[in-house]
Amino acid sequence: MGFGLPVDIAVLVASILFLWKGSDWLVDSAARIGRRLHMSDLTIGLTIVAFGTSAPEFAVTISASIRGQADISIGNIIGSNIFNLGFILGGCVLFRELRTTPSLVYRDGGLLVAATLVLLLMLSDGQLARWEGILLFCGLFGYLFLLFARKQAVDEDELPAGTATWKDVPLLLAGLAGVVVGGHLLVESASGIARFFGLSEWVIAVTIVAAGTSAPEFATSLMAAAKGRAGMSLGNLVGSDLFNLLGVLGLAGIIRPMPLAEAGLSSVGMLVGMCVLVVVFMRTGWVLRRWEGAVLILLGVLRWGMDFYQH
Repeated sequence: MGFGLPVDIAVLVASILFLWKGSDWLVDSAARIGRRLHMSDLTIGLTIVAFGTSAPEFAVTISASIRGQADISIGNIIGSNIFNLGFILGGCVLFRELRTTPSLVYRDGGLLVAATLVLLLMLSDGQLARWEGILLFCGLFGYLFLLFARKQAVDEDELPAGTATWKDVPLLLAGLAGVVVGGHLLVESASGIARFFGLSEWVIAVTIVAAGTSAPEFATSLMAAAKGRAGMSLGNLVGSDLFNLLGVLGLAGIIRPMPLAEAGLSSVGMLVGMCVLVVVFMRTGWVLRRWEGAVLILLGVLRWGMDFYQH
């Protein structure tokens, strides 16, 4: 119901901080507890760490789905994925050219393109049905099974050092609370801002909300790129996009079938195009070059401009 514009903006900023720190605490404490329970680093990396980077999107999307705010629920995922591939990946590549690998291009990139095309087909009738959400969610388990079967290596820098102490239990609970509260507040404040400026919730979701929930991916990928860890930087973004599409949006669709905003299909089409372009860029010479990063950022800016102009 909104809090008034100045308060809404302050709450929006605070909610992003809640989501950022909450997901950080959640991942670190859960990973240490997992190690204490004798989970392998592979299992921790492919489950806890993978989920953790998508925790903000999960909190916002599920909160909006439960409350019947389909524009925010779907728009946040589509916008986050575009933001990841445009602004974040493009920015990392501008900072440092990143080398790619065949498995990242053909397996992860190929699956991302396929999943986005499937979503475009599902939404072509103007809604995400419950059975389609179930299909997407099952796709997540298929992807995780593929990673486990191939014994996908996990970069040690993704995992916190050490095993759990008693402090990790309250830290886990605090992180979970931060993500849940942050997601709720972000939905409330974004809705209020949209109404104040006469914008649709879809526009706010695919721009401001998407940028806010992508903060953990931005921090993780930029730090990895700065350290020259291309695999971690690229893998974090591609894996997060897959987790968002299959896991988060799939679960949201299971909770409540959702209609798609009138402008939504063009955004999904834009996401398909960006996924294909990123895979092509990764395959050419097995490296992402700075000019390609600039193209990705430009596409992200153009998408934002079109969203605001159309509304």
